[in-house]
Amino acid sequence: MWVAVDAMSGDYGPDRIVEGAVTAVNQDGRNVILVGKEEDLSEILLKYEYDPEKIRIVHASEIIGMNDSPSIAVRAMEDSSIVQAAQLVANKTCVGMFSPGNTGATMAAALLYLGRIPGVLRPPIAAPIPREKGAPTLLLDAGANVDCKPEYLAQFAIMGSIYSKYIFNIPKPKVGILSNGEEDKKGNSVTLKAFEYIRKLPVDFVGNVEGRDLYGGGRNVDVVVCDGFVGNIVLKATEGLSKSIFSVLRESIAQSSLAQTGALLLKPTFTAIKKRLDYAEYGGALLLGVDGTCLIGHGSSNSHAVRSAIRVLVECAERDVNRRIKEEIEKAKI
Repeated sequence: MWVAVDAMSGDYGPDRIVEGAVTAVNQDGRNVILVGKEEDLSEILLKYEYDPEKIRIVHASEIIGMNDSPSIAVRAMEDSSIVQAAQLVANKTCVGMFSPGNTGATMAAALLYLGRIPGVLRPPIAAPIPREKGAPTLLLDAGANVDCKPEYLAQFAIMGSIYSKYIFNIPKPKVGILSNGEEDKKGNSVTLKAFEYIRKLPVDFVGNVEGRDLYGGGRNVDVVVCDGFVGNIVLKATEGLSKSIFSVLRESIAQSSLAQTGALLLKPTFTAIKKRLDYAEYGGALLLGVDGTCLIGHGSSNSHAVRSAIRVLVECAERDVNRRIKEEIEKAKI
């Protein structure tokens, strides 16, 4: 199984991405196609030892920038690394693609070249949210669809449940709707109607959940569905809070020699906490519902994030996530 990696996008250029791909090859036995400027990528690869049969380069002369218009760029820049990676999945050369570049352009390329799984109304972004214990909570939609119909949320529940079961190894994922209260009658017109749809589906539906439940501090829930407008705000707020907490800790520790001594003793604990909250453990967020596998990485993805993304893409292919989604969507008849 080959994975296409957009090696030219992201905030820091190709070096970290290539490093992550080489690590995935050397330590996990993966097969990777690096997509981007061949001369640049070949030069970076000279730094490493690896099996040349497991890494290929597909040349792409263009790079879609973070500020480029997604739909215009994808159609106008057919030789971009994002588009070429999508085409490798579309023609079945690769089982999935990863890009830490322009999120909108990655989504647009996936929809244009891969299309949707039959029956899927709108593909959502499924973002893992770290929680107190166990596997992360899966939040979807995290930004692909700003305005949603109740039917979309019902399909998100199906797709999220399958992803959580087969990638996070949760036998029977509990599914909830993000709302402003746990009571069945709380919510807006969309979530109230979605509630009626989801309760009839073959998923373990727990009803409405609140924001605090995402992190394991309230009701036990594994998959949380909402529209992309709310989901993206929740995701960005979570990232911001995590950074702020560590920033406040660093400042407080720096102001006291006693605190610095304590911090040295607690360093293993801080490291474990940071690892648990690190997006790099999951590689990024999967665009579920497209007829191929597309993982959207953070712009600042490091080598560990790239390695994790490659692992997730291979696992999705090995565990037939898309086939299972297609079958369950057909059964639901939404």
